[in-house]
Amino acid sequence: MPPPEMHRTDRIGWLRAAVLGANDGILSTASIVVGVASAESSREAILVAGIAAMVAGALSMAAGEYVSVYSQADTEKADLKLEEAELIRNPDDELAELASIYEKRGLEPALALEVAKQLTEKDALGAHARDELGITEIAAANPLQAAWSSAAAFAAGASAPLVTAFFASGAYMVWLVSAISLFALAVLGGVAAQAGGASIVRGAMRVTFWGAFAMGATGLIGHLFGVNV
Repeated sequence: MPPPEMHRTDRIGWLRAAVLGANDGILSTASIVVGVASAESSREAILVAGIAAMVAGALSMAAGEYVSVYSQADTEKADLKLEEAELIRNPDDELAELASIYEKRGLEPALALEVAKQLTEKDALGAHARDELGITEIAAANPLQAAWSSAAAFAAGASAPLVTAFFASGAYMVWLVSAISLFALAVLGGVAAQAGGASIVRGAMRVTFWGAFAMGATGLIGHLFGVNV
C-alpha cells in the first residue's frame, strides 16, 4: 500500500491567522518604533510606544479574528440548518440537486444519481454540506483557534523589533530595527509559503517589499513631522 499523501488543507484554520498575526506584529510594531525613533524621541518613549503597540495589537488581532471567524461559523451553522430543513421537506428535490452536482463534475447521469443515493443514505446532510455548500470539517471556522493563533503570532512577531530597539544604540536604532524586521518578514514569508506549498522566494519577496514600504513611509513621517518627546 502506498504511503498516505501529505496535504496542507488541514493547516488553513490556524495558518492564515498565524501568518497574518506575525506579519502584522513585525510590521506594525517596527513601523511605530521607526516612526517614533525618527522623530528623535527618547529611548524610553520609543520602547513604551513599541510595547503599547505590541499589547494593543495582539488584543486587537485576537478580538478581530474571533468576531470575524465567529460570524463565518454562524453563517455556516445557519446554512446547515436550512439545508437540514430542506432535506426533510423536499428529499427528492435535494437528491436530484446532489445528482446534478455530480453530473457537472463529469459523472454519467445514471452513475451520478446512484452516487447521490448512496451518499444520501449514509449521511445526507454531510454530502450536501461538502458538495453543495463547500463546508468541510477541515476548513470549518474555528473562532478560538484563529483568535489565539493570531494574538500569539502577533506578540511573537512584535518581539523582533522590540528586542532590537532595546539593545540598539540611539544612532543606529532605526537602521537596525528596519534591517532585523525586514529579515524577520522575509523569513516569515518564506516559511508561510513553504507551509502552504507555494514559492518560498516569491513569498519572502512579497512580504519584504511591503514591509520596507510601510517602514519607510512611517520613518519619513516621523522625520518630517516629529518633535522631541
